Amino acid sequence: MPARPDRILAIDIGATGLKAAVIGPRGGFLKQKLRIKTPHPCPPKVLIATLVNLVKPLGAFDRVTIGFPGYVKRGKVVTAPNLGTDDWAGYPLEAAMARKLGKPVRLLNDADVQGLAVVRGRGLELVATLGTGLGTAWFRDGELMPHMELAHVPIHGDEDFDAYIGDSARKRLGIKHWNRRLQKVLQILATVLNYDHLYLGGGNAQRVRFKLPSNISIVSNDAGMAGGAFAWHPRRPVPRRTKREP
Repeated sequence: MPARPDRILAIDIGATGLKAAVIGPRGGFLKQKLRIKTPHPCPPKVLIATLVNLVKPLGAFDRVTIGFPGYVKRGKVVTAPNLGTDDWAGYPLEAAMARKLGKPVRLLNDADVQGLAVVRGRGLELVATLGTGLGTAWFRDGELMPHMELAHVPIHGDEDFDAYIGDSARKRLGIKHWNRRLQKVLQILATVLNYDHLYLGGGNAQRVRFKLPSNISIVSNDAGMAGGAFAWHPRRPVPRRTKREP
C-alpha cells in the first residue's frame, strides 16, 4: 500500500442518487464524476452490487472513502433513515466494500465527508446538508467531532428536523414556506450550538431564498466527494492564536 495514495475512490451514497469519482490527495477530481439513481428498495446486497458496477469505468484507485446517509460507527451502519434502517442496522458496510473492491475503505457519514472538504479549521464549524433530509457534521478547530444526528431532534408535532425541512416537505409546501421553515431551523441551530461558521450543502442549498448572515456560506455539492481525500490525508488544523488578531 503506498504511503501517500494519489488516487482515492470517493463514493457518495444518497437516497436519490449514487455518485463516484477518483480524486487526488487534495480533493481534485482525476476522473469525471459518475452518477446513477439509487435503487429502491435498497438493502445492502443490492447497494453493494450497484456500487461495484458503478465504479468499474473509473479505473485504478488506492483507497476508498464512502459517505453514507445515516449514522455510522466503527465501519458499521447504525441508522439509514432513507434507505431502510431495518435492512441496514448493524451492517458492516466498510468491511463488505473492502472485500468487494480489494482496497482499504473508510466509511463516514455523508455530511462528515462534505465537512472535511469545506471547514477552515477555526473555532466551532457546523456543516448542514439539505437534501432528502438534513445531515449535520460538527468540527472544532478543524477536528471532526463525534457524529450527532441532529436531524432527529423533534421540532413540531411528530416531525423532526429531517421531516420538517426535508425534500418531501419542500415539494409539499412550496419553496416560500420551506424557506421560512429553514430560517427557523437555522435560528435554532445558532442558539443551541453557537457555531462560528455554518456551511450549507446538499442539493437544496441552492434553493435558499433569504439573505444569509456573514457566518453562513453555501458550498458546492461536489464537496461531498472531494472531502473523501481528507479522510485519508487530514488537513493540519490552524493553530489557535495567542494574541489578538490585528
